[in-house]
Amino acid sequence: MSAPVDRIIPAGLPAFLAPLHRRVVQLVERLPVTPPSFVAARVLDRVLLPRLPADARQALDRRHVELCVTDFGLRVRLQLTPTGFALAGERGEVALRILATGSSYLRLLRGEDDPDRMFFERTLVMEGDTELGLVLKNTLDAIGPLWPRRAPTAAPSTRP
Repeated sequence: MSAPVDRIIPAGLPAFLAPLHRRVVQLVERLPVTPPSFVAARVLDRVLLPRLPADARQALDRRHVELCVTDFGLRVRLQLTPTGFALAGERGEVALRILATGSSYLRLLRGEDDPDRMFFERTLVMEGDTELGLVLKNTLDAIGPLWPRRAPTAAPSTRP
């Protein structure tokens, strides 16, 4: 990870929990990327792949992309294959690395935040192939929110 652990403590975390948070992040950073990458690949196969245009599929084809959730120490490494998203594993060169906090990723997925603004404010960091990063960003902008926020449901009426 690029950011030091001290700088990625979640906002609002009580100060007395900071040492515990640092230890948990250091532990998670040592875990293999396979389990979270497998889950992320299955989710992206359902929510992104059916909406992914041909030019974006071609740009992502077998290129390793790493997503880093900086406040949890979590990494996901993926690649797009002809059959869908798949694990990229620990080996192989990463074409594009995207770093952000968990809440930043969630805001992006819900369409609540502008990726350009996040990039310039450095809450979203891209490293590696800039052209691939722009293709991915523009594609996601065109698709719209992948995980729209649900409207609150009204309570059922108690009248007979």
